[in-house]
Amino acid sequence: MAVQDNIIGAVAAPPKRAARPNWMRIFHSRTAVVGLCLVLFWVLAALLAPILPLPSPTDSDVLAMSDPYPSAAHWLGTDILGRDMLSRLIFGARTVLSVAPLSVAVAMIVGITMGMISGYYGGWIDVLISRVSDIILAFPVLVIYVILIANIGPSVLNIVIATMIASAPGIGRITRGLVLGLKQQEYVAAAKLRAESTLYIMIVELLPNCRSLLIVDACLRIGYTIITIGILGFLGLGLPPPNPDWGGMVKESVTVLNVWPHMSLIPSFALVSLVLGFNLLADGMREAWKP
Repeated sequence: MAVQDNIIGAVAAPPKRAARPNWMRIFHSRTAVVGLCLVLFWVLAALLAPILPLPSPTDSDVLAMSDPYPSAAHWLGTDILGRDMLSRLIFGARTVLSVAPLSVAVAMIVGITMGMISGYYGGWIDVLISRVSDIILAFPVLVIYVILIANIGPSVLNIVIATMIASAPGIGRITRGLVLGLKQQEYVAAAKLRAESTLYIMIVELLPNCRSLLIVDACLRIGYTIITIGILGFLGLGLPPPNPDWGGMVKESVTVLNVWPHMSLIPSFALVSLVLGFNLLADGMREAWKP
């Protein structure tokens, strides 16, 4: 009878779960605030791009081609084709901030699913998923991107697919490690005693307790993906022209780097500031949410 009472008590009142992310604590971290400000600056610029009084990012100004330095008509100057640098910079932010988070979101969904299944079930399922992940992780990430994009062609969909293939195994490995520890907790045992389904246990009991670390990892991966998109653009494997692409803007200015260095420095600074923002935000969240 005493054992039965203990089981009923465990089912009725499951133990306290791990602490959930407290979003307001982020503002207590100076690192997170600086990173958030950098990210929000580019997000607002991207959102306001269609209503700002900017020249078209694809139209050339023949008069400005001979003098690409900043002027009243072109605040940041023009590129070698006479296109407004500020306009291409802001519209390029729209491209980066739509493709990178979308790519990471798809990779997170696939990776978390892999990690949950692998860590929860174990056995031959765990071995199979782990071996496939090991094979993919054995290749440098940039090599995977170049091989895939070079063969299937540059587009938003193909960049999303390449990011998913390159990033999902790493996300799955992180999730698997978290699940291996969490599935031994008493609240998971209580859910099993309540005859909850495996899907319920994964989504309701395990996933929320993995959330903090996965959000931090997602922020870092968005930064890495932005860098990769810039590298692909520099290699000529980014979005096809005339789409504004920060990496492509750097590539186009290489031939005139000694004459007009601002053409390369401006998109490079934009790329660095956005990646820095996501990295600082991730570090700040890690500080704010540490146990």
